[in-house]
Amino acid sequence: MNTHLQPTGWVTPKGYANGVAARGMMIFTGGQIGWNAEQQFESDDFIAQTRQTLLNVRAVLEAGGAGPEHLVRLTWYVVDRNEYNARLKELGVVYREVLGKNFPAMACVQVAGLMEERAKIEIEATAVVPDA
Repeated sequence: MNTHLQPTGWVTPKGYANGVAARGMMIFTGGQIGWNAEQQFESDDFIAQTRQTLLNVRAVLEAGGAGPEHLVRLTWYVVDRNEYNARLKELGVVYREVLGKNFPAMACVQVAGLMEERAKIEIEATAVVPDA
């Protein structure tokens, strides 16, 4: 079971947690990007790549016996923070579609570029599956 950590007096964040406490088997994903299982990009659209990236994160979690409900941390790397901020409403829809209403601790960083030239986003995830 994961517990969100919310310091007294802090405004409640929207779409993420300030912190998460968890105990169990830890799963760490490598950085996932918006290409499919054959490592082919199907779109250069930021939202489409984000959806595929989240699907890829979910697939790796499932391979380890976890699901979105086990997420404790996501780190997002984006090449254009202005596009990220301008499309937050669309991002929220795609996020909830793929990961549900699971909001781990998150960070989002703008980077100069990603290793795959067409990639617009990369996400690393940490999940904790509770002990039986």
